[in-house]
Amino acid sequence: MEFFRIKHDIPFMSWGKYTTAISLITFLLAIFFLSTRGLHFGVDFTGGTVMEIGYEHTADINMIRATLTKVGYPDAGVQNFGTSKEVLIRLPVKPNLTSAQLSETVLKALVEKDRNVQIRRVEFVGPQVGKELVTNGALGILFVSLGIIVYLWIRFEWQYAVATVIANLHDVVIILGFFAFFQWEFSLPVLAAVLAILGYSVNESVVVFDRVRDNFRKMKKASVKQVIDNAITRTMSRTIITHGCTQLMVTSMLFLGGESLHYFSLALTIGILFGIYSSILVASPIAMWLGVSRENFVKAPKKTEAEGT
Repeated sequence: MEFFRIKHDIPFMSWGKYTTAISLITFLLAIFFLSTRGLHFGVDFTGGTVMEIGYEHTADINMIRATLTKVGYPDAGVQNFGTSKEVLIRLPVKPNLTSAQLSETVLKALVEKDRNVQIRRVEFVGPQVGKELVTNGALGILFVSLGIIVYLWIRFEWQYAVATVIANLHDVVIILGFFAFFQWEFSLPVLAAVLAILGYSVNESVVVFDRVRDNFRKMKKASVKQVIDNAITRTMSRTIITHGCTQLMVTSMLFLGGESLHYFSLALTIGILFGIYSSILVASPIAMWLGVSRENFVKAPKKTEAEGT
């Protein structure tokens, strides 16, 4: 389905040097911030106290956050759990305070605001669990990347596999760079968003590379640059429709989803924007510079013995 059609091919590949230079600069900045500032891991990774409390009425999440800020826990995570009456509170580790002391302080402050509040459970998440989550998350990104390489190598050629993985890792590192620079909380939902972006971004690259493969068969006299420019231009309508609808949904989560979905949707927003950019203006130039050609897809017919003589 197309809402519009661009008549003349846009010379994307002529901008390849500039777009890849911009990507390289942003990539290096992201690496710099990750190495100097690091990620601000949430309770899921660092360990802490998890409390589940219940109310007889709909819980006022903003009031709970304000109360926790007053008693010295501004970085506590607060979100609904199951129903609107149930609330899950994540408290980071505090020096010289046990999990029981933390929960008692929080419960006392909340009871002063509403006597009907009840504590359902209190659990302590150790830092060792957090280390395992970090390791498993890194392994998840590694295995997803390896799977993408194998898939694209089988479906296309190795040039496309390498170009797509470079572009996808570029997206992931930039997302992490934003979280390191602004010191946004990095939690399990954010990790899920990063893994989702890996698959989402590769989908755009596959669509473009499919069109490139078809163009090599149809545009027999065109250069590699012209073939790729035409492929990207012909998929622009699909790109705008698909990413526009996806971003509309993610934006609604960002502004209406509350605190629990804020950083998850924020990571998706950054990933979608840079995913479009990298799939078009990073992956394609890299594939072209790696030497992709018509011969990769259109095999020359074999000469018979009669034709050879």
